[in-house]
Amino acid sequence: MRKFNVTVNGKSYSVEVEEAGETASVAAPAAPVQPAAPKAAPAPAAPKAAPAGGKEVTSPMPGAIRKLAFADGAAVKAGQSIIVLEAMKMENDIVATADGTVTYAVKVGDNVETGAVLAYIK
Repeated sequence: MRKFNVTVNGKSYSVEVEEAGETASVAAPAAPVQPAAPKAAPAPAAPKAAPAGGKEVTSPMPGAIRKLAFADGAAVKAGQSIIVLEAMKMENDIVATADGTVTYAVKVGDNVETGAVLAYIK
């Protein structure tokens, strides 16, 4: 029997290993494995500039943009759904806060945080 001390995930273990046969060979320890460097997250897209005098429509919660209901520059009325935001596997309508022309600051697939500007209405 041979005794070894082994450390796994920072925890030490005492291990006994029985040798098989008289001509047991001991392999050289393997080279330590270096963890791969984490990939850098892609830089977030720069937000579009606010139109002069435009009113901001902000995200009430973190989530993912699933649908833009209108094209940039379309006329919208207050209370109309302009964006579908998915949060916690539920789709939430984000509505226009005023009458005017919508300019989106996000695109479908973007992840947003609470308070992020989603669109401007001028």
